[in-house]
Amino acid sequence: MAKKVWKIETTDKRVATRLKEVETVEIKDYVRDTDLHGLARNKAYRVEGVHVYVDILNLGEMLQSTEVEGETCHKRTFRFLNLHYRAVYRIIAAVDAIQVDFHNQRLHLVVAKPYGDEAARVHKAVAIGQLIMDVLAKTGEDGDEKIPSAKVRVGIDTGLALAVRNGRRGSSEPLFLGVPANHAAKRAGGGTATGIYLSNEARGAIDLDEVDDEDASALTATEVGDSQEVAALAVTADGIVQDWKKDLEVNPIGKFSFSGHTPPFADLDLEVLTPGNSRRNDAISIYADIDGFTAYVADHIDDDDDAMDVVRALHVLRAELDAVLTEDFGGRKIRFIGDCVHGVIGEGTAQTTDTEASASAAILCAGGLRSGFDRALELLEDKGIDVAGLGIAIGFDAGPVALTRLGMKGSMIRCATGRAILASENEQRRCAGDETAVGSVAYGWCSDAGQEIFGSSRKRSGLTYEVALEELADEGDATAAAAKAAMSMALLEPVIAAPAAAAPSAFRFPNRDATPTKPAGFA
Repeated sequence: MAKKVWKIETTDKRVATRLKEVETVEIKDYVRDTDLHGLARNKAYRVEGVHVYVDILNLGEMLQSTEVEGETCHKRTFRFLNLHYRAVYRIIAAVDAIQVDFHNQRLHLVVAKPYGDEAARVHKAVAIGQLIMDVLAKTGEDGDEKIPSAKVRVGIDTGLALAVRNGRRGSSEPLFLGVPANHAAKRAGGGTATGIYLSNEARGAIDLDEVDDEDASALTATEVGDSQEVAALAVTADGIVQDWKKDLEVNPIGKFSFSGHTPPFADLDLEVLTPGNSRRNDAISIYADIDGFTAYVADHIDDDDDAMDVVRALHVLRAELDAVLTEDFGGRKIRFIGDCVHGVIGEGTAQTTDTEASASAAILCAGGLRSGFDRALELLEDKGIDVAGLGIAIGFDAGPVALTRLGMKGSMIRCATGRAILASENEQRRCAGDETAVGSVAYGWCSDAGQEIFGSSRKRSGLTYEVALEELADEGDATAAAAKAAMSMALLEPVIAAPAAAAPSAFRFPNRDATPTKPAGFA
């Protein structure tokens, strides 16, 4: 059981270990047909490519389709996502693109071919974006559950990015760092209108005029048609949908069945989850995003030595965030999303969540994430690794959370859904690099002390572990009091655990008769 304690000494040891893993780093330029899957943690490639982000806009509608966020709501949402995942998986395989990530409602893929022809890659990306929109408009279901088609918004940018390894054990995939990935994501997330939205960089590559507002300037039907004609994809929407239907007949999606997980969530093995073996708890979803990282990559990507430091910094910082969440506070990382970590945390039993204790644990965890991150930055700087301009934005919220794995057999991906998942990401997004925000539901779960920390804005700057622990404990928060007690016990562990013969001299009794005096150092 995690003690909900963050200690600087623990972070120091972890960071030292992680730094040894990336002591030597290799930076290479991407060449034809380089396999970016299964990259070593100490290798990265510079890749000239076009980045495509696809946002499914009506996921929130699915989660709000019932007044109560019960099992039926989550089952329909998982089926909705699984239907569309399967269709998109077929598209990516058919058009020779690189799938980077599919996180809930958001897909990231990269078009690296044709090599040496940026305009052709942008045209191809536009054609792929339209193909995805056309296919997902036909992959709903009219059966008893009435699963709707997906409403899609596509964002596209082009340029140089750094490809590194993302994840481990069953969930490893390439991760692309840099401006084009970030800007494509912003275009996809820049509004609620469907369509294909290009950055001005991508527009320029195919001789389109720049626009004042990239997020409000979807490509016209004529512009999309021109790109489709140039790209001349070998597949059609009707062909993809036909194959998708055949696959569903042969390999139908299993019925979703939920059971509760007994906290800590750190004990949950996500790799054994399936539709029929899914988990569902009232819990807290937490997002921690490295602020300023896109600009940091852009400043360091051209020089080999600087790019090596990007790899080292990302490896150390993400590993520390994962360790704080999982090892120190008993949470569970769901996945890394670029330079962001998403996890869940909770207290109680499989049937009943202790809401106040869960909220207090999340506040302490958020403090631990910031303290661990700040300390890791200091240690990286001590090693001569430039980390200027980096911060961490943290957001969390609470509610029913469902966990499973979706997709095609052999390529299942982790998925967490629930209104709290979307809300916690929104809380993180409203934070600067020194801020932590709590959603309205989690705020209601907080003790009086927890609510006082965040105030009416539900946002707080500089919330380190020490600050969170002291402010909660001073107001009588039970979870914080237990954490302080655990810290006190940790300080006594050398005295309790060490054999008398081997104990340091400061802890030995003097070799003389006892007297009614107080030895130095004891009260």
